[in-house]
Amino acid sequence: MPRKRKLLVQLSALQSNSSIPPSDALKNPTTTPDGNSSPKSSKYFATEKKQSSQLEADFFNQPCISLAKSFLGQILVRKLPDGRELWGRIVETEAYLGGEDEASHSKGGKQTQRNAAMFMKPGTLYVYQIYGIYFCVNVSSQGEGAAVLLRSLEPLQGLDVMREMRSASRKGPAKPLKDWQLCNGPSKLCQAFGIDKAFDQRDLTRDAAIWMVPGQELPGEQDVVATTRIGIGNRGEWSQKPLRFYLRGNKFVSVVDKKMEREMAAMEPISCS
Repeated sequence: MPRKRKLLVQLSALQSNSSIPPSDALKNPTTTPDGNSSPKSSKYFATEKKQSSQLEADFFNQPCISLAKSFLGQILVRKLPDGRELWGRIVETEAYLGGEDEASHSKGGKQTQRNAAMFMKPGTLYVYQIYGIYFCVNVSSQGEGAAVLLRSLEPLQGLDVMREMRSASRKGPAKPLKDWQLCNGPSKLCQAFGIDKAFDQRDLTRDAAIWMVPGQELPGEQDVVATTRIGIGNRGEWSQKPLRFYLRGNKFVSVVDKKMEREMAAMEPISCS
């Protein structure tokens, strides 16, 4: 069955079994056939409710680069105070190795009140602020001071809520954001999911408001692009290390490395069929 058709079938099954409670916080909820209001879901990917096995401590307890790759295809879930859940498939990450990594907040083993979460057990959220207004969310891994930045998500469920939360953070009148614009950047996904400094040092395996569940379709090595990290400035050799990972061909990625993708395509075996 073609991928798009398969995902639409899965989505149809999800919508028919939706049990997300309604909220007065939404101005224009989507009404399902049974009369309940539920947030818009992505047509590109379907998810199951929290009956899915939550990712546990063992998953997060792996080396930083390995965790950054393993996150691709997994699903971040954010439960809002009104009971609604926002779901997003992780499509782009960056690894920050700590220690000798010149681009890491914990380079040289430096531990401060701000970056304390990077030294906590794997699966701990590290949330920091940039430019005094935006937030970025990371997850600690194995390794002293190592963590993975969640850079982009593919919105799956609650898109109308995400759009509303993103709009609230924008100045002045603006055009409605397209689906691919909701979470295609670290600060954008934090806005869309309502993640701020209050989430710093939270445990993804225990928290009631944010967690991860396994993705239904995980990528193979041939689906993952490894390239340089973004926005780290001049960090010597570390500026050129391929420590950013994203799903090849996914339109929800923040920045595409066309050169690397062409090189990957050139190395693929030619089919004789």
